[in-house]
Amino acid sequence: MSEQPAAEYRIEDLAHHSGATVRTIRAYQDRGLLPRPERRGRSNVYGTAHLTRLRQIADLLDRGYTLASIKELLEAWDTGRGLGGVLGLVAEVQGPWTDEKVDRISRRELERRFGGTTDEDAVAEAVELGVLEPVPGEDDVFLVPSPQELAVAAELRAAGVPLSAITGHLREVRQQVEHIAARFLEFTTEHVFARFLENGPPGEAEAMEAAALVRRLRPLAQQTIDAELARAMRTFATLHLQQHLLPEGRTHMAEIPATVALPRETTQAVARLVGRDSVACFVHAATERELHSRALDALAANNHAPKGVGQSD
Repeated sequence: MSEQPAAEYRIEDLAHHSGATVRTIRAYQDRGLLPRPERRGRSNVYGTAHLTRLRQIADLLDRGYTLASIKELLEAWDTGRGLGGVLGLVAEVQGPWTDEKVDRISRRELERRFGGTTDEDAVAEAVELGVLEPVPGEDDVFLVPSPQELAVAAELRAAGVPLSAITGHLREVRQQVEHIAARFLEFTTEHVFARFLENGPPGEAEAMEAAALVRRLRPLAQQTIDAELARAMRTFATLHLQQHLLPEGRTHMAEIPATVALPRETTQAVARLVGRDSVACFVHAATERELHSRALDALAANNHAPKGVGQSD
């Protein structure tokens, strides 16, 4: 049987079969995403490889990749490193690092949750910080990448914290958390992923193994921060409470400012129950008891969760 001749296309035909426009095809060529056509006399001839590449680009765009990242992936494919493993690794790294789902909120609902009035400066700052994302073509609707973060801001506002103080605090926290994230990545790269980079970019099998490791290590950063934040909050909250509640002259922590206040009625009730000198010890013990109770509840809930929900095989 004779072999079928390789398909050949003019740029208009290639556009028709791929779904891309002629202008887009030329733009991809200029950016190095698409190989140049073969020159035949006065004509440019494209082949099956060009059509396959255009379909790959369209698929990756649909999956949310930028043209810059697509170029890197396709270069990996062209150098024989295998697109499957590289895509798997990129998907693990660039995929969501949280279980939160993006939500939508109308301007009216936003106003209701933040006191019933419009603060355009606060909205603009929230957009700048990425807490809100405008929806093109819908002036009164925003995307909320982290509903939990927005809920925290609403609770702080309801407690009397000015919006400017909330956004300022978020900027400070974000800077510190980004430093922690960078250090965690440096740590894992040095001790875990260095072997994948010793001989240049990873091959197909190495990329797949690295993707599996990212999947395993992904929750560790948040688990570590959760545990350390709980420890630090318990320690410093207790110290602040002791500084505020202990009678003057009975504390050895004079350098710690009193930033946490309990209602006078609560303090008096505790004092009547355990005596004035034991108020701080009682608060400390009650805090410890609550933390232990929550930890036990969380462990029990995790133990009874179905497979695949909070448990691994």
